[in-house]
Amino acid sequence: MSIKKCLTCLCCLLAAVFLASGPGFSAGEEKEEKKAQAAKSDMKEPEKEAERALSASNVLLEIMKTPETGIPKELMERADAIAVIPNVVKAALGLGGRHGKGIVARRLPNRSWGAPAFIEVSGGSFGLQIGVSVTDVILVFTNDDGLKGLFEDKVELGGSAGVAAGPVGRSAEAGTNLTFDSPIYSYSRSKGLFAGLALKGTVMTIDDSANRKVYGEKVSGRDILLKGSVRPAPEVKPFLDALNRVAPKAIHHSGKSVKAPSK
Repeated sequence: MSIKKCLTCLCCLLAAVFLASGPGFSAGEEKEEKKAQAAKSDMKEPEKEAERALSASNVLLEIMKTPETGIPKELMERADAIAVIPNVVKAALGLGGRHGKGIVARRLPNRSWGAPAFIEVSGGSFGLQIGVSVTDVILVFTNDDGLKGLFEDKVELGGSAGVAAGPVGRSAEAGTNLTFDSPIYSYSRSKGLFAGLALKGTVMTIDDSANRKVYGEKVSGRDILLKGSVRPAPEVKPFLDALNRVAPKAIHHSGKSVKAPSK
């Protein structure tokens, strides 16, 4: 073999080795690059929760925009906690099920709204059914008992936690026998229609995976809702703003709720 052919073969061999080795990263550098990409991915994760909080705030504001067909103002003033679950998907083909992710906030002892926590709802149903529907769900809690199950494990809506289809509009406010004695009132909006909702068989749980992404690894739903010592994160500000707009701080007097005097 001539010297010229040997040099050509050597150059080809070196080129092949260079291409196989990639863009010049050592094993350690490649590992660091993967860590950096994973970190960037983690940084984007809270954006999903921020979108969830914004979507929930939009649902709440849109529903309360029309007093004639919205949640009665008196019920909102009495509320101890409010949960909004946008876009609950219900799918059925013989056996049915529903799932959605939302957010809930509870009033502090001074009746102002505390930091919101992220939640999930899921459930199944039986019978001859077919189709897919998307529904916005709002839950209004009138006392502490409604949220107790969340601190243990879950709230079985329509089961151990009594849920009633909520009254709608100003006509409900004017009712003389409207006592708001159910621990939870439920509402739904689907295809532009808004009404009370039956949620038998639906379970609500704390979404601590989302809570840790927004508030920090050591923060749980119990810390946020039960202890009330967690400061609201920027991601949940739109939902808090919506709550303060439609259900501002109120003070109870003799079973009635009145707005706190402005300072």
